[in-house]
Amino acid sequence: MKFRIILLLLCSFAISQNIQSQEPTDFNVDFETFTLENGLNVIFHIDKSDPVVAVALTAHVGSAREKEGRTGFAHLFEHLLFLESENLGKGGLDKLSARIGGSGANGSTSRDRTNYFQTVPKDALEKMIWAEADKLGYFINTVTEPVLAKEKQVVKNEKRQGVDNRPYGHTMYVIDKNLYPEDHPYNWQVIGSLEDLQNATLQDVKEFYNNWYVPNNVTLSIAGDFDKEQAKEWIHKYFDGIPRGPKIEREEKQLVALSETKKLYYEDNFARLPQLTIAWPAVYSYHEDTYALEVLAKYLSEGKNAPLYQNLVSEKEHTDRVRMYNYTSELAGQLMLQVTAYNEVDLDSVESAVFETFKNFEAEGIPERDLKRIKAQQETDFYNSLASVLGKGFQLAQYQIFANDPNYINKDVEKILAVTPEDVKRVYEKYIKGKHFVATSFVPQGQVALALENSEEAGVIEEKIVKNAEEEVNASADASYQKTPSSFDRSVEPPYSSAPELTVPEIWENILPSGLKVYGITNNEVPLVKFSLEMQGGLLLESPNKVGVSNLLANLMTKGTKNKTPEELEEAIQLLGADINVTAEDEKIVLSGSTLAKNYAKTIDLVQEILLEPRWDSTEFKLVKQQALSRIQQQKADPNSIANNEFRKLIYGKNHILGHNNLGTESSVNNITLEDLKDYYSANLSPKRSVFHVVGAIEKEDAVKGIRALSVAWPPKSVKMPEVAQPELPQESQIYFYDVPGAKQSVLRFGAPALAATDDDFYAAEVMNYRLGGGGFASQLTQELREGKGYTYGIRSGFNAGKNKGLFLISSGVRSNITFDAVKLIKEIIENYPHNFDGEDMEVTRGFMIKSNARKFETLNSKLDMLSEISTFGREYNYIKQREKMVNELTVLDIRELAEKYIDPEKMYFLIVGDAATQMEKLEELGLGKPVLLNEINE
Repeated sequence: MKFRIILLLLCSFAISQNIQSQEPTDFNVDFETFTLENGLNVIFHIDKSDPVVAVALTAHVGSAREKEGRTGFAHLFEHLLFLESENLGKGGLDKLSARIGGSGANGSTSRDRTNYFQTVPKDALEKMIWAEADKLGYFINTVTEPVLAKEKQVVKNEKRQGVDNRPYGHTMYVIDKNLYPEDHPYNWQVIGSLEDLQNATLQDVKEFYNNWYVPNNVTLSIAGDFDKEQAKEWIHKYFDGIPRGPKIEREEKQLVALSETKKLYYEDNFARLPQLTIAWPAVYSYHEDTYALEVLAKYLSEGKNAPLYQNLVSEKEHTDRVRMYNYTSELAGQLMLQVTAYNEVDLDSVESAVFETFKNFEAEGIPERDLKRIKAQQETDFYNSLASVLGKGFQLAQYQIFANDPNYINKDVEKILAVTPEDVKRVYEKYIKGKHFVATSFVPQGQVALALENSEEAGVIEEKIVKNAEEEVNASADASYQKTPSSFDRSVEPPYSSAPELTVPEIWENILPSGLKVYGITNNEVPLVKFSLEMQGGLLLESPNKVGVSNLLANLMTKGTKNKTPEELEEAIQLLGADINVTAEDEKIVLSGSTLAKNYAKTIDLVQEILLEPRWDSTEFKLVKQQALSRIQQQKADPNSIANNEFRKLIYGKNHILGHNNLGTESSVNNITLEDLKDYYSANLSPKRSVFHVVGAIEKEDAVKGIRALSVAWPPKSVKMPEVAQPELPQESQIYFYDVPGAKQSVLRFGAPALAATDDDFYAAEVMNYRLGGGGFASQLTQELREGKGYTYGIRSGFNAGKNKGLFLISSGVRSNITFDAVKLIKEIIENYPHNFDGEDMEVTRGFMIKSNARKFETLNSKLDMLSEISTFGREYNYIKQREKMVNELTVLDIRELAEKYIDPEKMYFLIVGDAATQMEKLEELGLGKPVLLNEINE
């Protein structure tokens, strides 16, 4: 069947003062669906704006289909499906992805579905269809006991990294265990438990595959630049031979109700601030009440006008933000509220303020103006979700699977826009007012007094660190298995179709009289415009004893203007369906945003007001300082943040400005005054040191016209960028350790000073690094530590730099009890890399680096990145083609020389953040000196 989606976003609402009412917007998405005889659902969407195609295979199975004692199995299966299939061979889709220049084979698992996706150059479409069919129909025989054992370790490392080894990681486990009955499929987490993962058997894998990975339970979506009739032929060729599976009925909805309110607490080893989370039972996806619940959550919590913000942040100063959202799934849902309070704030006072706010809402409801503001945001959010061909494919598959109708996109938007103030009040009374809930208090160790009164201790199972607790596995050995019969030889990889010609987007530029440079790209794919104003400075222009000024300034700039209160400014931005943000980086401050194309001029007027008419609000200054202090406190307990901050100090030294975290320290932030921000602003922000980038549905004339008034009003002044000392290689390698007692993972940061992004060798070094650690699953580090040993969930290496010399960095998180083995293996890999890089590596590297260029300019964000690369580092407009020429000319010998020059394991810093009591002593055997305990140095 073929449909024409016509989205009528009726945002014809009155807007304040100088903002005109919106005209209805037509937005068209063509799609076509058909079903094979074996039940496979197929969705096509044609988009010829870029020479790429996104392919996604979505199975209607998630953790909700698991059995008791086998939690986490759907997610484990997602991992297994990437490893091998009968005709792709070992490495499967990952190796293919590297050769064809794909975005990287990826997947995700939710409660109700598992998807596998990738964007590739359009000439590789047949290869992708062949590969996806091989995964679906010709995979299960390749799973052996060693393969399963290794992947269990990988998934357990993922759990340690995302749950066990981070602040508040167990929150959703406690919430869902108490919100849903034991026999409800949402009672357990998608990631599962370590015990259940370990107990999974090969027979479990085969049973799961035969039940759920069948064509009649799968949707294949293809979106991008391709020929539909040719694609249909390929789909029939490769998928028709896969037999239909058993009939699968749709699950009945399983809404829940609580008979009592439950309050639980947990002393969190990694938390430094108390956090309150509240969950109310709600409704499933696409339920009639979903739309009003989403508006309710946004109204109560998002922005300075939000009632919860007004009460908890502005008035009572309990926290710097309140998060509230409607979490829906296929069978049920929950309304979530979360507050990370300031240091030593009693969570009873937070809970009291929350329900006090609700009481006020009962009397006042939601103003019509706020409802219109939220709908304007939803319009922009919708367009952003369709900014890539993968996004379009995902959206259509989502409706096919959960609404049983991809055309539901029309109804969905109509329902969003049909929400009334009465609907919002009604769902509040139905799902929150007087209703039972589950509340968790996650507090720092030793601070149980901060938890909600009458809370019971939550049952959280902590993993103990035991050396050699995990079995050694070898999944790299070839296994023998019987091949699945097929009507043709599937082992022959399809050829490329005609290669797409790389077409660099047309770039235009302008220099305004103030010295402000403007670069732009016109692209009419979606009715959006994105922009960024990059102002040189950032951390580089700060005083060492007042580090944190640029970060505070960036955060304060959007907190009102001379003629608008913070609330009025925020409302003005949101009514335009826009967003404007300011961030501080090492070498620049960036004001960025997006807006509906029709509102570009009005949005830039607000940018001008923000930039040139600051409010300097003392109340807001106090708040942004408190926010910075809270983030600094939280980072002190987060192993990844600790690793990043400590490694900067090692590379640059404590006294170097770039050796600092740009948040500053508690001491430096406390010493910063509002006058310090004014001084930095007056001295350092100048159009002569700034560049404006704009991309999207706007012509050059209109884009420049919009920014001209800002340029005229912005006084140009000369700003001298300091020449800072460039970091030097250490004389010899040394190992450093930062102790986080009880850490379930060791966080690794290994590297040394290397190159500036302007150095002639910089891109060549990036090419060299592809097969070491920059190529994901195509890299040696990933293949050895994850795929070969199961030591880690992920590991990568790369060169990070700006105009000043940056660093070469290897980063990972490994399970604690193999820290020594992982460090030893990494060291061996980097020692051998200059010697074992060969012709095959060169071929794979060259293929990826060149073919992946087809994806370089697909989204508006990628186009903005391209303009930033050109303006910041002085690249030519066609620098992508210049790099293609360089890659084609590089030889194996060149790569080896680059590796020897910029990756020297004898002159590196080796930093481990983990449990010193169990891991540090043995590291001395690595020959990198006696480990230096950084906690003692920092005291």
